[in-house]
Amino acid sequence: MTGTLYVVSAPSGAGKTSLVKALIESTNDLGVSISHTTRPIRPGETHGINYHFVDVGEFQELLGQADFLEHAEVFGNYYGTSKSWVNQQLSDGQDVILEIDWQGAQQVRRQIPESIGIFVLPPSQAALEQRLKGRGQDPDDVIQHRLAQAAQEISHHVEYNYLIINDEFDLALAELKSIIHSQRLCIGPQATRHETLIQNLLS
Repeated sequence: MTGTLYVVSAPSGAGKTSLVKALIESTNDLGVSISHTTRPIRPGETHGINYHFVDVGEFQELLGQADFLEHAEVFGNYYGTSKSWVNQQLSDGQDVILEIDWQGAQQVRRQIPESIGIFVLPPSQAALEQRLKGRGQDPDDVIQHRLAQAAQEISHHVEYNYLIINDEFDLALAELKSIIHSQRLCIGPQATRHETLIQNLLS
């Protein structure tokens, strides 16, 4: 049985990383792809867990080997998803989540059109700004740049299959879980998973 690829996008500060982390911790047979990035490591992050932190030269080498399912430059840093790792997980029947921006999502859809897109929105612009400042990770000029880019990012929500408003975290997490569970109940995965039962019932 082939796994399902989920693509989760959001403007910076909408809370997608926290939602995906909680989803992974509470859902079986669901893994998150660890992207490669050239951005500096932030306090509390770990190489190989949050990201594969590489320099520009290493990133360009992997890009030349066509080893990325998608890649993009975001706020002056490069991000990319390992194609071989994702394909192997899906072939093993494992569901996979990618946390990527709309540009990367477009690249993924071209290669894996059956992927499921989920876009996360903040409840308001004021909440988005408050969350960005509350992280305490970026200087003011970076925060203002992220806010300026948010409208362009949000305009691409129509390209996705599902839309979640992250106002109350627990509610947003429950909605995210329901998407995963509903996909697993679709006829294709269910028929494969319960093939023996169905054959016995038909005999």
